[in-house]
Amino acid sequence: MSTPLIQTVGLKKYFKTPKGDLHAVDDVNLTVERGKTLGVVGESGCGKSTLGRSILRLLEPTSGQVLYKGEDILKYDKLKMHEMRKNMQIIFQDPYASLNPRMTVSEIIAEPMRVCKTITDKKELDDKVNELMNTVGLANRFVNTYPHELDGGRRQRIGVARALALEPEFIVCDEPVSALDVSIQAQILNLMMDLQDEHGFSYMFITHDLSVVKHISTEIAVMYLGQCVEVASTKELFSNPLHPYTQALLDAIPIPSLKYRNKKRTVIKGEVTSPINPKPGCRFASRCKYAKSECVSPDRSLKEVNANHFVSCILYK
Repeated sequence: MSTPLIQTVGLKKYFKTPKGDLHAVDDVNLTVERGKTLGVVGESGCGKSTLGRSILRLLEPTSGQVLYKGEDILKYDKLKMHEMRKNMQIIFQDPYASLNPRMTVSEIIAEPMRVCKTITDKKELDDKVNELMNTVGLANRFVNTYPHELDGGRRQRIGVARALALEPEFIVCDEPVSALDVSIQAQILNLMMDLQDEHGFSYMFITHDLSVVKHISTEIAVMYLGQCVEVASTKELFSNPLHPYTQALLDAIPIPSLKYRNKKRTVIKGEVTSPINPKPGCRFASRCKYAKSECVSPDRSLKEVNANHFVSCILYK
């Protein structure tokens, strides 16, 4: 069995607050295979973005392991981690806030190569920038343009080109299309899928849009308040959701057909549990219609219910 490209083992990220530790990411175990896309979904505040940034060490994890080809990168020193950045990149959510407004398109795309000194010759660097712009569908006439002069779709293409500049193996896509129009979303998604087919990139695609994640992902992890509650292949998750939270998420997807206008939908009731020093047990229990006394037991790890379908719920023993 081949070693996964990325694997997290008991990954945790806590933030100190006046009232205690906020458990943003709590004991997450995930794998990202080479050339595949792991979708990470869940409502706002569930820890998706924090998970992605912790894997890249943009945020330093509290504990656990992040294995890259079997090696724990959390043990790397600053110099070794600097080299590792060439293999792991991120596409940020906001295509405007993530770009330096004082730099032109060419300067933004060239910056990673300058910082990592992968290309030092100016002509070679300019040629590489032009090549990347062509790859992501940016016309060469924008080479000396500033971000504020472009629309959202073109700005996000700059972000994609910058992430590709160092030819990484793994890219965290932090809601890269959520700020874009639907037609532009499709262009960016198709671009990313074409690039994956061509270069064999591995993606962690973070989003709250289940239609988007269904389109691009090979496997999907569902997060709730810092924990993974279900992990399965895309086809399996959409055809056979097991966790009550996953079922409610899928039930909330709008269906563009009049014959479903009177369809009754599952509405999640109750208050969201505080992520600050949460009690042991299932964090969804306070909102779950199937909750039992057993739900407060401390063992809430993922269990394999079907082949490669993992769920954290007492309904599936």
